[in-house]
Amino acid sequence: MSENMLKVIEVLAESDKSWEDAADQAIARASRSVHGIKSIYIKEFEAKVENNKIVKYRINAKITFQLD
Repeated sequence: MSENMLKVIEVLAESDKSWEDAADQAIARASRSVHGIKSIYIKEFEAKVENNKIVKYRINAKITFQLD
């Protein structure tokens, strides 16, 4: 019987488009270092505002992946 071992890392990501794009970028960047990504959990949403307009969408997320 094989056991699945998962690991969770916490990442910060930002985008000038949307929170969804920030999540996509977090997954894309994490996948350069780890493989077997199973899920992303968005803990916090934040936005940088300049001149009454959102200029950066930021997320704090947990990414879960399977260990070899």
